Amino acid sequence: MYKRENGSAVAFDEKSRAAPQRHRKSGYSIVIPIDVPFAPVTSVIRRTGWERRYRTTVVCCDLLALVVAHAFVMAGYLRGGIDSWRTPVVVAAALLTAIISLAAQRVWDERILGSGGEEYRRVIRGYFFAIAGLAVAGYGWGTSAGRSWAFGALPIALAFTLVGRKILQWRLSRSRSQGRCLRSVLVAGDLEEVHELVARADSLQQAGWRVDGICLTPDSSAAARPLAIDDVPVLGTEENVTTIAEQHRFEAVALLPSGRWSHPRMRNLSWELERLGADLLVAPVLMDVVGPRLHMAPVSGLPLLQMSAPCYSGPAWIVKNVLDRVLALLILMISAPVMLGVAVATKADGAGPVLHSQIRVGRGGRTYTVHKFSNDPDSSRVARFIRRHSLDGLPQLVNVVKGDMSLVGPRPPLESEVERYGDDGAARRLFVKPGLTGLWQVSRRDHLHWDESVRVDLRYVENWTLLMDLSILRRTAGAVLRGDSAY
Repeated sequence: MYKRENGSAVAFDEKSRAAPQRHRKSGYSIVIPIDVPFAPVTSVIRRTGWERRYRTTVVCCDLLALVVAHAFVMAGYLRGGIDSWRTPVVVAAALLTAIISLAAQRVWDERILGSGGEEYRRVIRGYFFAIAGLAVAGYGWGTSAGRSWAFGALPIALAFTLVGRKILQWRLSRSRSQGRCLRSVLVAGDLEEVHELVARADSLQQAGWRVDGICLTPDSSAAARPLAIDDVPVLGTEENVTTIAEQHRFEAVALLPSGRWSHPRMRNLSWELERLGADLLVAPVLMDVVGPRLHMAPVSGLPLLQMSAPCYSGPAWIVKNVLDRVLALLILMISAPVMLGVAVATKADGAGPVLHSQIRVGRGGRTYTVHKFSNDPDSSRVARFIRRHSLDGLPQLVNVVKGDMSLVGPRPPLESEVERYGDDGAARRLFVKPGLTGLWQVSRRDHLHWDESVRVDLRYVENWTLLMDLSILRRTAGAVLRGDSAY
């Protein structure tokens, strides 16, 4: 029995109930068939120790932020002297209101801790309601003693809380990049859908998940069923999901789109996983559509996912276009000496023309001309340095100022690439302006296959938000400074 690198493999003998198990040694993946007894296990899966410790750390840091912020404001009161018995009451009320508001927003839910966006949104909402509630209560009480706490201590506590959570999230991300602090997941679904998910191993790892087992649909015969997919062992079929999850103590089961999961079957599976203490993850049919476009719409007790159309207008879109031009103009002014130095070095190196031009296709299919340094990055040391530090794209800032491009967006396509657009949805790239950077860069994917490049760009187009742009810009700045950005 062996596994091919393209994801396919020889089958295992289902009669002997042999299932593959993955072993790693010296960087090599070895797939060994072992006998798996499908006997019920009475033990229940519990939350891992790192999750409990991380949650405890977050709670302590949040409470510490509240106490420190109130101590700052209290220090000012102590210098002037406390002239009213109401001040200690207001302090206690502010602390209690903030804690209750944060708890009501479920900011300490283990499922969102370390996730980033949703975590920060809940914290901000919690403090917003606390500030509003304390301000209204102070007004109703007829005292101004609460203003310093509602508009002083609580905003300071919010800032401390966000900074503390960001530091903890950064430490958690580093641990996950080293293969620690991950939750073991069993994936069930069709072969094609499973292979697409497993191919996103890096993204799953950053989200805290690690796919350790696969259950495929029982459509194919045992002889055609692979032994493993990209080093992840195939442990059985969807019919044995509960047994396999219990036997191997998976912490979550992810169901990919499949016509075999009826409502009663999925309900029973959720009950079984609840008994085991494992989470149930259900992927929507449109796996690349996430974020604000998806809404839960209960209809007669049936939870439905309502998907709204992407919006490329409104206040957020206006802010994006204004920020594009303002930031591009500032960067042009700051980088003018660098661009002059690049031009002089390129000319002195004799690697060819200082600038070369290309025709690119922008929003709505409109064409425009871009200028770049370093036509051939392998032609000289200067050209390689320019490409490695992403200096070749600096002239494109002029296109951003003119409105042809955005700072963040899909990869700017050539006319020849647009001619290849077919039924794969690639034409939706032209719904927005192409970007100087984007998901394709911060993912460090320099040599993308066609299908993969389309998928990455569509993920941005379908799920664009202003916060996503800011996150990509931050990650791009780090990649440029490290010299490992990709174009």
